[in-house]
Amino acid sequence: MRKYNVRERIMARLLLLSLMATAAVADSAVPTENMSTKERNELKEEAREMFYHGYHAYLENAFPADELMPLSCAGRYRGITPSRGDMDDVLGNFSMTLVDTLDTLVILGDLEEFEHAVKLVIQNVSFDNNIIVSVFETNIRMIGGLLSAHILAEYIQKEANLMMWYRGELLEMAKDLGYRLLPAFNTSTGIPHARVNLQTGMKSDELRHSRETCTACAGTILLEFAALSRLSGEPIFEAKATKTMDALWKIRHRGSDLMGTTLNVHSGDWIRRDSGVGAGIDSYYEYCLKSYVLLGDERYLARFNRHYNAVMKYISQGPMLLDVLMHRPHAKSRNFMDALLAFWPGLQVLTGDLKPAVQTHEMLYQVMQMHTFIPEAFTFDFQIHWGQHPLRPEFIESTYFLYKATGDHYYLQVGKKVLRTLQQHAKVPCGYAAVNDVRTGKHEDRMDSFVLSETFKYLYLLFADDSELILDLDDFIFTTEAHLLPLSLGQFTNATTDFKDEDEYHMLDFMRSCPSPNKLFPNTVRRPIRDLVTGVCPRVSSNKRLRAQDFQVSNADHLRTVYDMGITMVSLGEGKVQLLHSFYNAKSPEDAERGLLFMQEMVELSKQQAASPTMQLQAVFFKKPDGSYEILKAGPSHFSPELTDDQSVHQKAVLAEPHRLCSALKNSIENRIAIIERGDCTFIEKARAAQKGGALAVIIIDNTANTSSDNQPMFAMSGDGKDDVTIPVVFLFSADGAILKKALQDSPDLEINIMQMMALGKKLANELNVLRNTVNWLN
Repeated sequence: MRKYNVRERIMARLLLLSLMATAAVADSAVPTENMSTKERNELKEEAREMFYHGYHAYLENAFPADELMPLSCAGRYRGITPSRGDMDDVLGNFSMTLVDTLDTLVILGDLEEFEHAVKLVIQNVSFDNNIIVSVFETNIRMIGGLLSAHILAEYIQKEANLMMWYRGELLEMAKDLGYRLLPAFNTSTGIPHARVNLQTGMKSDELRHSRETCTACAGTILLEFAALSRLSGEPIFEAKATKTMDALWKIRHRGSDLMGTTLNVHSGDWIRRDSGVGAGIDSYYEYCLKSYVLLGDERYLARFNRHYNAVMKYISQGPMLLDVLMHRPHAKSRNFMDALLAFWPGLQVLTGDLKPAVQTHEMLYQVMQMHTFIPEAFTFDFQIHWGQHPLRPEFIESTYFLYKATGDHYYLQVGKKVLRTLQQHAKVPCGYAAVNDVRTGKHEDRMDSFVLSETFKYLYLLFADDSELILDLDDFIFTTEAHLLPLSLGQFTNATTDFKDEDEYHMLDFMRSCPSPNKLFPNTVRRPIRDLVTGVCPRVSSNKRLRAQDFQVSNADHLRTVYDMGITMVSLGEGKVQLLHSFYNAKSPEDAERGLLFMQEMVELSKQQAASPTMQLQAVFFKKPDGSYEILKAGPSHFSPELTDDQSVHQKAVLAEPHRLCSALKNSIENRIAIIERGDCTFIEKARAAQKGGALAVIIIDNTANTSSDNQPMFAMSGDGKDDVTIPVVFLFSADGAILKKALQDSPDLEINIMQMMALGKKLANELNVLRNTVNWLN
């Protein structure tokens, strides 16, 4: 009988903490919409058929290509199929979809096809290709797929006396590929480059001069590399990945314990300080926890707990997860959420923090029902920001884990809805096609490997009973690509060292306890979330927390709110006010806590104002028919040149066609100030398109009705870390933009000016002084 160490016994039961939390209420509160065994079996078989529809379409029409193009019914090859830019960094001409999918065949119990597929990989796949690939994607899809398939092949040999011919060929392939990725780790920090050439390493100028990588890209290596070291006996892989994780931990923001999204691999400096749990960071947090689960090294649990506490403190806002600035965690960095954060509820289930997992999952489900699919990005009021949906697995992954944790058949109904939606809106004769825009349902000629390796795997597991599987999933952990690694790897060896960082000793201070089963049943948590998303009830509750950046002394409601929070104001004269906070004067303990947070934000705002300003307001102005000026307050951007001193742009303006400029330009904007509407694509994509069209400057107008600089806090538009926009770009709220468009409609040859607001003030003051001096001279 196999013996488990203490860590394994604890972690094997970690997922069951939430199960036990719900078991106590199962007898007294039966979930609604219970699904019959018959219907569940039918859905399980339909999920199986969905997998095979895509799998056979790939084998028959695309193999040995990396991906299937389901609309063309052909394979996508790097260097042969028309390039999609950076998206193609995932491709390496190494039959990625088949390798990524191998362990799904075992989950389905299809050992005959698994054996056939393994032979195909061994016979056809090579890595000696002169191709630049993503280190992150190649690791999680290819090395993870090879290792999981190798482990399962040996398992099948032992348990079923099949595949007796197999001699570890997949492990040798994984080791070969691992060595081809190692040159990317030769940096001064140990944090790997984002890309590497499979044949020549980092020898090209393009790669040698590269600097940027994302936090998730660097921090999602350790599970696969540690498994590779422990299975092959070659410690270099785990050592490199461990060094990377140590380096990332050291560059976290020490005040907030948050991570940014983009960094310099040589200096360790942050390039983008946006912090959330979605794109750019997501799987780094996942691997902090799962590295502890797999390897038993307590440093990773300590780090995860610190990060998790910070996320729940600064980023989690009820069911929503809103990006902030890592160094100013009370300041939001963008006004939308992305679909990748849908993995977070599943990770929360693994930690035992069930209530917020239920809340965020329900919010995502309501967004899905609103838009058919969860769009790639959506705004805080649940409108579409980016309309694409590449059939991502994260939402169904969290649905699976929530069902395992609660036993609530509601999550089976959610899975049924996902399945029906995929069948109706994504299935095509040759596989399943990504959705280019959830508003129109238009397809994209794309079926990523994760559709077969994750989306359909989790969908099948949701409806399958554990007793039907040939594996005991409690003995494995899922990687971020849903590959299976056995917990027994933690017993092989431990190449890591004991940590001595005092910052990590107090990890228990940051543990979050499971919810009380007497107070929580998922339906009671879900119900108010539906109102939040659908708008049945008012979106903004009366007790919404007042933020320092929104506070206005002239607003009577704001004054009443700060008074309730225990804050009093003392006039210092000359328009200055001092704020004093006392817990004893607050209306309630909750109000007192809000007051303390408000005061902290005020201190932060004061520091920002005392330092050199990072965001200089811009002015868009023009002469009205009566000779006076119409001056509109505009926000700057982080990605375009800043107009300073007397610098300005003075030119006629033109409305871009299409208005949002997210597709090919249809009219001339050359040597003009281009006016573009917000929405459908990013700010910087609009700016690049306008710059390519010859525009001298860009004014982007908000697409949300009735917003203005009088009722909304101004912000600076963010980019993607690339500094290739050379023309000024500013932002107007919709009400201010309407004034500009009306003036342009009345006078098509109207000349517009853009300059820094402070510089404009000085300019007008000087003109006024000149006028006064002239009048005095005449008198």
